[in-house]
Amino acid sequence: MNSPAHVVPLSFDLSSLVQRSVACLYSHLVTRPTGRALRLGIERQIGDIGSACLSVLDFTQVLVLDYSCADEIVAKLIQRFQSEDRPADAYFIARGLHEQHREPIEQVLLRHELALVAEVSAEYTLLGAASPLERAAWSLLQQAHLGGAADLAQPLRVSVDLATVTLDRLAGRRVVLRQEHPRAYVALPTLLPS
Repeated sequence: MNSPAHVVPLSFDLSSLVQRSVACLYSHLVTRPTGRALRLGIERQIGDIGSACLSVLDFTQVLVLDYSCADEIVAKLIQRFQSEDRPADAYFIARGLHEQHREPIEQVLLRHELALVAEVSAEYTLLGAASPLERAAWSLLQQAHLGGAADLAQPLRVSVDLATVTLDRLAGRRVVLRQEHPRAYVALPTLLPS
């Protein structure tokens, strides 16, 4: 695994991307073909990076997002980069979410048992499927920015082994980054440029 210094930030303004990709004048993400076109464009750009990247999906200017588009853009994108044959080492953060975005995204994440780090009202949160222990570990790591299982075990009131398993699950779900030397886990927002 690459160290945090080797993670390239990459931002996707979904409103601009939809206007360029599908020749639409509006910032509406409302059909499965629209979502597929955006997802494939994002996948190509991530693949072109050639190293680990933190991809910010910016929904700020998106007016309408339906469930089929959320499924194509968010769920299928995350699934593609969680798979063993992923084309690149990518992590995702959603930014600029409003209430009209959050429900369809949350629903598709839950349906596919996925999770996503999202910035909502200037705070980072974990959307989607996660156990209470995973959420607690993610929150503690979010506060600490970087830490090992031994650092989180005591505040979580679990063994170091269980903390390791939990953090490894979060890393496998691409909502934290695991670095190997030294073994530690990194909260994704700390990798964003300031």
